Amino acid sequence: MKKYLSQLAAFAWLGAAPLLSAHAAPATAPKPTACPSPVPESARCYTGEDGAGAFYWIAIPKDWQRGVLVMHAHGGPETGAPKLARSEEDLKRWAVTLKAGYAWAGSTYRRGGYGVTMAAEDTERLRKIVVRHFGQPQRTLLHGQSYGAGVAAKAAELYAPVGDAKSPYDGLLLTSGVLGGGNSAYDFRLDLRVVYQYVCRNHPKPDEPQYPLWMGLPMDAKLTRAELAARVKDCTGVGTPAAQRTPEQAARLKTILSVVKIPERSLVGHLNWATWLFQDLVQQRLQGRNPFGNIGVVYSGSTDDAALNAGVLRYAADPQAQGALAADSQPTGRTSLPTVGLHAIDDPTAFVELENAYRRIRDAAGTGGHLVQSFSAEREHSYLSDSEYPALFGALLDWIDKGEKPTPQSLAQRCVALMPRYDTDGKNGCHIQPEWQPPTLESRVPSRAP
Repeated sequence: MKKYLSQLAAFAWLGAAPLLSAHAAPATAPKPTACPSPVPESARCYTGEDGAGAFYWIAIPKDWQRGVLVMHAHGGPETGAPKLARSEEDLKRWAVTLKAGYAWAGSTYRRGGYGVTMAAEDTERLRKIVVRHFGQPQRTLLHGQSYGAGVAAKAAELYAPVGDAKSPYDGLLLTSGVLGGGNSAYDFRLDLRVVYQYVCRNHPKPDEPQYPLWMGLPMDAKLTRAELAARVKDCTGVGTPAAQRTPEQAARLKTILSVVKIPERSLVGHLNWATWLFQDLVQQRLQGRNPFGNIGVVYSGSTDDAALNAGVLRYAADPQAQGALAADSQPTGRTSLPTVGLHAIDDPTAFVELENAYRRIRDAAGTGGHLVQSFSAEREHSYLSDSEYPALFGALLDWIDKGEKPTPQSLAQRCVALMPRYDTDGKNGCHIQPEWQPPTLESRVPSRAP
């Protein structure tokens, strides 16, 4: 019982406390607002605050007549305070949703920082605001992008049918997903911190206060992102042309990238996450407890793996912190909602192998038959082809309404058919590779002891 209460307390820190406190402010009614470009000029846009601290944008296409609503769960998480501009950027990025004739709504979430369950609650709260002010849609789809895919997967389980009450959502679209829970999805960032420190020894520098790297950064530290980028540049040459790097910089960079298995273009970004997101997650949400460990992890890919494994810093995870993070973010796979996924094969931010981890979770839960995954020959994370999203939305609706379960082949064909409508500049195209399947996550991220 004591262990359970400790996990519950830490879980509450992640944002899974009661949905609204007794002193929560009432939600503001959606206020008509000029739609940003490239949202169609005929659409109507609205902004507001949900009563719990989150801001939102809602966009309704012309002649919507309460058709299909797409609830958008955004990526991140960002560590600053919520800003309305965040949801505006999401609306602009996925303006193709409006062009396809669907309404769109996105929440900033009530606060910055980590909290999958919190974000799922905030997304559901916004859905209720849409229904209250614009009526019940014929269909409601939940689109989760990146970290938001984990949010959407959690929401599908939190708001599953109960008794005679149906789910508020009819289907899930998960794109570029950070799936499988925060425990396994972020393990590699601890690997990055310890390998980077072994190679570069400047984060922290020897003359700075030392701290366990799973903390991310002490709360009183003054390090900025620009300063961290400068340290990476000094050690590895990242940020300068390859021809201008010293042989020592090139060797250090090769070691880091080969061992952690990330592309050069995402090195600084991942180090930022492993610094400021870790700082938020561990110290703000988990009461200073460490959910990540690398005891027994065997690193490979350097010119001297024996020295590397003997020299990297080692940390043991706190079981209470692991349990709290899993309770907040780990999907059970127990959802009957039709689910369609799309992930770039060379995604530099969210490993495509995470899709294999999510597939195993759904199969173990007996719901793998409700999941169709597709993969594209693209190298981006934040946004893929204009034609691919409408293809997946349309296929998901046909599955819901007609019982026509899509296949990767049919998704690719549908995307090609939509290119004349959405790929107007000839730059995007369709890149779905129907036969491709992702390797296991363990093939990319070293296994942890159970």
